[in-house]
Amino acid sequence: MDRSDKNTTPDQITPEHVYLSRRNFIRAGVFAGSAFVTGSIYQAFRPRRETVETAPIENVSASSVGEQATPFEEIANYNNYYEFSTSKSGVASRAKALLTRPWAVTVDGAVAKPQTFDIEDILKIEQEERIYRFRCVEAWSMVVPWVGFPLAKLLAMVEPASNARYVAFTSHYDPRIMSSPAVAGIDLPYVEGLRLDEAMHPLTIMATGLYGKLLPNQNGAPLRLVVPWKYGFKSIKSVVKITLTENEPPTTWNIAAPSEYGFYSNVNPDVSHPRWSQKKERRLGETGLRDTLPFNGYGEEVAALYDGMDLRKYF
Repeated sequence: MDRSDKNTTPDQITPEHVYLSRRNFIRAGVFAGSAFVTGSIYQAFRPRRETVETAPIENVSASSVGEQATPFEEIANYNNYYEFSTSKSGVASRAKALLTRPWAVTVDGAVAKPQTFDIEDILKIEQEERIYRFRCVEAWSMVVPWVGFPLAKLLAMVEPASNARYVAFTSHYDPRIMSSPAVAGIDLPYVEGLRLDEAMHPLTIMATGLYGKLLPNQNGAPLRLVVPWKYGFKSIKSVVKITLTENEPPTTWNIAAPSEYGFYSNVNPDVSHPRWSQKKERRLGETGLRDTLPFNGYGEEVAALYDGMDLRKYF
């Protein structure tokens, strides 16, 4: 993995048959001094409830990780989404029952202008493509070409108050089509949280799609959080509420097992899970193991957020 490669274009890291199907991908270039590739896609957006269609992308910028993207079929069929199934291969079929229209997201709490956004209004925010590494706490990983926008854009619309220090997220939960907490093994609805500076960081996005298409239900449709330097369970799916708060919010896996899952949950090869090492990871589609990178390879961009913190204590 060459973090110095800033000239990688989407056609180099996206499987060819998928890339060629994006017939409206016009051009690609490089932002000076950044690891983002830019270009343009012009295609109509026609939302459907259970199908995957082209997302509304205006400007595309892909994080250059210098690695081949994981095939769409694997991303869409290897999922942790306990609300539907504790079997990774069982999520996709059960998640078909999730209706993503209508959908609204409330943003409130310590803000000047609390608002409820319809998903169609959220999709009018300029969308970008970000190709990120995704590292699960279970020691497997993939490379995902997300479509979305910086969370900071949404938070700016509600004007965080001076006492806002954290951002809490709540996932959709419908017991009519989803598992009970007893079956899922966790409290529901699923909740997560970030520090405000983490939420405002340019790498933190709200994803609306992947591979140039709307998010499949099993991947967190219609809107999910993606924080690429943290373990995957921090990237909460199917978000319906975002609340800014002065106090650190509770998070689902920290509630379930506080000795195993911390609030921060930054990818750290030097801090083992109590039941397995985090020094190595298995990339889907590959044989063998590869070294886990601190902050999942994004240390240059995010390590300063944790200056002075003992990352073994604040795991």
